[in-house]
Amino acid sequence: MKNNDWKDRLNVVYSTNPDFKYITEEEEETDTLEKKQQKLRVSIEKKGRGGKTVTVITGFIGREDDLKELGKLLKTKCGVGGSTKDGEILIQGEFKQRIIELLKAEGYTQTK
Repeated sequence: MKNNDWKDRLNVVYSTNPDFKYITEEEEETDTLEKKQQKLRVSIEKKGRGGKTVTVITGFIGREDDLKELGKLLKTKCGVGGSTKDGEILIQGEFKQRIIELLKAEGYTQTK
């Protein structure tokens, strides 16, 4: 049976064309690059976060699931909370040097 989810056609109210096909906007996720090819940047941000210090990892190219898996690994190794969204990993606290060491131990060679 064809997937006929109503959420895919939220912006279309009614069509009188009998041959009308709903066009869904599905982005294809890019394949995850190898660990050696990833160019990750680790930085510390404080601005716009209510005075809290956050370590931000950017530059990850790949699937969202792999990004979440890497974020979960870093959060557990540092013993703090955080989140993964918009292609970034946010780790609560100032853990720049420790995260760089953890990424290099995992095989990510191009980290700054």
